[in-house]
Amino acid sequence: MAAPTSDGLIDSRIARITSAIRVIPDFPKPGILFQDITTLLLDPVAFKDTIDLFVERYKDKDISVVAGVEARGFIFGPPIALAIGAKFVPMRKPNKLPGAVISQEYSLEYGTDKIEMHVGAVQEGERALVIDDLIATGGTLCAAISLLERVGVKVVECACVIELPELKGRERLGDKPLFVLVS
Repeated sequence: MAAPTSDGLIDSRIARITSAIRVIPDFPKPGILFQDITTLLLDPVAFKDTIDLFVERYKDKDISVVAGVEARGFIFGPPIALAIGAKFVPMRKPNKLPGAVISQEYSLEYGTDKIEMHVGAVQEGERALVIDDLIATGGTLCAAISLLERVGVKVVECACVIELPELKGRERLGDKPLFVLVS
């Protein structure tokens, strides 16, 4: 779902965001169309539009945690968290956080991976937004949701700048809402 306005029209900022994302064919391997957000970050107006659209959506949803998925969730999560008065919690790949962590394993196309966060970073009953730059198959977002819910956090919604709908990641999220700017 792109960002509709109150009258159901698509927000004009979406066109600017979409045009700022560079698509690189055959990267990192043949057949992949890589969605490169670095060009979005080079355009301060489009980058601000991106943050503003998320902030407008979440500012009145009583969210106390913005959980950013490594690594590009770390780019979008902190400014959103600051703007809505929430804390930012990094969700990292294994062995990247010092101190005690809790982890959630998830399946990849060939094998498994883990996502981790610090013990005590969130409290039971808090309300969270999970953010990443892109949803493809949905595995990482599902792991982030599971990890947060295991410790009693209510995941209000997941948000991504980009969705690759052909990979059906949204379906894998089940009944968890997903907000996307560009698909």
